[in-house]
Amino acid sequence: MPSPPPPPAEQAAFGRPGDVAGSFAGDRPTAPPRPAPPPPPEAVLRAFAPRGGATGLGEPPEGRRRPRRTATGPFWKADATADPWRDPYAPAGLGAPARYPEDEEPRSGPFLVDARGRRKVRLRDVSVRLASLALLALLLVGLVSGTTAWFLGRTADEEPLLSPDTQLSEVSPGTSREPGSVADIAARVGPAVVSVEVRLANAGATGSGVVVDAEGGYIVTNNHVISGAADSDDAEIRAVFSDGSGSAARIVGRDPASDLAVLKVEKPGLVAASLGDSAELVVGDPVVAIGSPLGLAGTVTSGIVSALDRPVRLSGEGSDTNAVISAVQTDAPINPGNSGGALVDNTGAVIGINTAIASVGGNGTTGGSIGLGFAIPVDTVREIAEQLISTGQAVHASLGVNARSVTDGTRDGALVVNVEPASAAADAGIQEQDVVIAVDGEPVGSSEELQVAVDSHDPGDTVTVELVRGGSSREVEATLDTA
Repeated sequence: MPSPPPPPAEQAAFGRPGDVAGSFAGDRPTAPPRPAPPPPPEAVLRAFAPRGGATGLGEPPEGRRRPRRTATGPFWKADATADPWRDPYAPAGLGAPARYPEDEEPRSGPFLVDARGRRKVRLRDVSVRLASLALLALLLVGLVSGTTAWFLGRTADEEPLLSPDTQLSEVSPGTSREPGSVADIAARVGPAVVSVEVRLANAGATGSGVVVDAEGGYIVTNNHVISGAADSDDAEIRAVFSDGSGSAARIVGRDPASDLAVLKVEKPGLVAASLGDSAELVVGDPVVAIGSPLGLAGTVTSGIVSALDRPVRLSGEGSDTNAVISAVQTDAPINPGNSGGALVDNTGAVIGINTAIASVGGNGTTGGSIGLGFAIPVDTVREIAEQLISTGQAVHASLGVNARSVTDGTRDGALVVNVEPASAAADAGIQEQDVVIAVDGEPVGSSEELQVAVDSHDPGDTVTVELVRGGSSREVEATLDTA
């Protein structure tokens, strides 16, 4: 269908003037004629002129046979006359349109060539026969490999079981035991810790002890370790030292109220332990326990201070010990036999005497360690040991009441069950059923805390006791007696 004629406005703007018949006006200027190229230099003519009678480029010399045109000759192909690269006078022409890979029909077979010339495999075109052959080849390779390995394993000679002149590798000594390490503490304090063996007619006991006075031969241990030999004429107490030597020991004095006792041996060359200051301890300080747990002398364990001022009631089986101590709690493993041994800080100073453990069965004497051990603070040990060495007995303050722990759900205290006649409590007006809640301003939450608070004072000291009676609290002054 012919296109519609353009509008008159476009014809007037872009149309050919009426008096012009051709594409351009007849009076347009014409280009000047091109000058003839100059002839090539003589040297160029001599260098590139036809030789041997040839008449032109690519023509054989006269008198010679024209070479036979073949399909493989690059210059004599059928399209040579139409290729301007081979014939400068070839006419111009348009070839076929370009063809792109996506326009081509897919080839048959398992391989494809993408636009970059890479070969790809189409699994759907892989024949079943070819896949079966590949699988069989893999199975054959695996079978041959397995059979070869099995055969070589069966036929290979075994290595000899014994190898004479064998030497294992060694490392050069490079261990550093710095001051304050557990090894350093054990080496310095170990000689001052002894094993205490008690032999009775039909029984025996084993514990530990610490030499506190080398010149006098005094050894501190627990009362419950040696109490069985106190009233027996045929009992024998023996101290065994770190070097394996032993010596008979005598009881200097013992204090069931603090579970401490002092022994004396006649042996020269003793090594005494340094006594520290338990008041300077804080929770988390590293400690080392040294003793003879389960009869294993010279055993060293380590841990930290888990708690301080822990009220613990001590009542050793088969002994007259009946004490409440304000203990140093530690997670250093302590077992039966550690009793009387040393609890040492990282300077090598004794800060407590190991006394009891908490166990699942509730028996702190025969149970095993669960990481809750208790030691008598060395400040208490020093005070009691000095009294025992000086007089053979220790003195404690007494309020003169029997109490038990109670609570009303919001506040804890010590309920007075009995008041001893003519005691400090009786003189201060303390009555039965009173609940003591503080001593000298320090809270009291149990009967053990009440006993510890009283025992921290000396006989004759006056203390302020806060108690609850009939729903109201009051304070009384009490002058402590001697227990």
